[in-house]
Amino acid sequence: FLISQISVRAHPRQHELRREIFSSSSRYCAPRVLFPNTVPYNINRRRCFRFERLVVKAASSRDGGGSRRSSSRRVYKQSQGQGPLSAVPGKEIASFVVPVGAFIAITFVLWKLVEKLLLPKPPRPSSVENQSSSQRMKWSFAPGTNLLPGLGAKIDRESKQKLNEFAKELRSFRSVDMSGRNFGDEGLFFLAESLAYNQTAEEVNFAANGLTAAGLKAFDGVLQSNIVLKTLNLSGNPIGDEGVKCLCDILVDNVGIQKLQLNSTDLGDEGAKAIAEMLKKNSSLRVLELNNNTIDFSGFTSLAGALLENNTIQNISLNGNYGGALGADALAKGLEGNKSLRELHLRGNSIGDEGVRGLMSGLSSHKGKLIFLDIGNNAISSKGAFHVAEYIKKSKSLLLLNVDMNDIGDEGAEKIAEALKQNRTITTINLGGNNILAKGASDIAQALKDNSVITILELSYNPIGPDGAKALSEVLKFHGKIKTLKLGWCQIGAKGAEIIADTLKYNTTISTLDLRANGLTDNGAIWLARSLKVVNEALTSLDLAFNEIRDEGAFAIAQALKANEDVRITSVNLASNFLTRLGQSALTDARDHVYEMNGMEVNIVF
Repeated sequence: FLISQISVRAHPRQHELRREIFSSSSRYCAPRVLFPNTVPYNINRRRCFRFERLVVKAASSRDGGGSRRSSSRRVYKQSQGQGPLSAVPGKEIASFVVPVGAFIAITFVLWKLVEKLLLPKPPRPSSVENQSSSQRMKWSFAPGTNLLPGLGAKIDRESKQKLNEFAKELRSFRSVDMSGRNFGDEGLFFLAESLAYNQTAEEVNFAANGLTAAGLKAFDGVLQSNIVLKTLNLSGNPIGDEGVKCLCDILVDNVGIQKLQLNSTDLGDEGAKAIAEMLKKNSSLRVLELNNNTIDFSGFTSLAGALLENNTIQNISLNGNYGGALGADALAKGLEGNKSLRELHLRGNSIGDEGVRGLMSGLSSHKGKLIFLDIGNNAISSKGAFHVAEYIKKSKSLLLLNVDMNDIGDEGAEKIAEALKQNRTITTINLGGNNILAKGASDIAQALKDNSVITILELSYNPIGPDGAKALSEVLKFHGKIKTLKLGWCQIGAKGAEIIADTLKYNTTISTLDLRANGLTDNGAIWLARSLKVVNEALTSLDLAFNEIRDEGAFAIAQALKANEDVRITSVNLASNFLTRLGQSALTDARDHVYEMNGMEVNIVF
């Protein structure tokens, strides 16, 4: 290295200088072994450092004057005149850097060893995680589980086994319920094959299975050949208008299905039009359920047109749609020319007073025999009740009338009560939730004197109070043929319970009595218990839930059950009251006593 440095930087007299340097080096850097007794090792090392500095000095000289010996001596003297080289600071730095570097290296090695031995290894990605999302998603048949929507999905072994079990059910049982299995469109394609030429299954429920319009294509070629299947339930599947159109194209040629349920299927006006066209050609369908969809005036008009041509449909349910007054008017025109319809369900369509006017007019001209009419929850007031009453007077076939959850009030109740005096066909009437007070209840009670046909009377959710209960009790004590009386949430209180309890001692027809949520408390329960001690061969079911009854009332009912050896009651509901273990134990003992005495089982709900 020294030679190369000199060869680059030296004066042109480099050869002479090089010889001088080497002669000097032999004089000052001799090995220690040649002078063991005269020259210490550290001195020789110091002279070597001085020699290195001298070499640098000589190489940097450019004047070229003087002889070789005088030049070398001058350089040597200058180097001797200067202080010793600072070798000590270099040692200090080296003594600091080397231990620190060694410490860092050792620490790094130890850390890697600890990390390898103590820290957990990261899990290796499984083959399932490396698959695509479509391959990772598996089929499931538990309620509330979603499945792969693609038609090309590969069915795994477990899913295929489940589907095979379902297919076996379809081939083995008359009624098969597969609702809520969520097998999706792929599962339907698999199961549809079991319906083709099936000679066993008559009722199949595929509700809430995640079926779409694409999945309903699985029925193509299947339902046309199946003549055994009578009921098909596809409710709760988002098939939409496109799915309904596909299904209707298939059912046009079907001669077996009599009941089709398409509730909550995102069905709109276009789907209703497709159903209407199908009804014009299909002659086997008897029951059609389209509840809780989005059918508007246009859809109602299409269905009305189908009723004019179809003479086999008997039951149409359009609850929870958007027909409105115009839809009701359009439907009424279709009803005028239809002879087959027996049941019409239109609750929750906001038809109002104007809509009910047109509807009752159409039903009055209806040439068939309608037996069930549900127009509940339609914003009907006393004005609309007038039109309902007029239809009741003319009807010769209606058996069940549901006008609940409207607002007819006492005035409307009076009009309907007057009509019931003339009607001799209605057996069940529901006027619950109509803001009927004591006066309205009294008018209805008076109608029961002249009407011996009504057997079920529903007045729940009307604040008739104790006075209304008294008006009814006075008539029902010796008149009427009421078998089921529902007065829940009527605010009759303990006083009303006392009046009704007195009626039960004489009445021989009431078998089911509903007095839920009337604030009866223990006093009301005690009054009713006294009536149970008397022989009553009619009452079998008593509902006293939500009445703030405590142990005292429970003790009274338990004693009454034990005291009456000929008791006919089979059900007592005391749920949602304030019974402790003492009251519950007393009722349990009474139930066991009745069973031991006459072998009758009494179902008591706490």
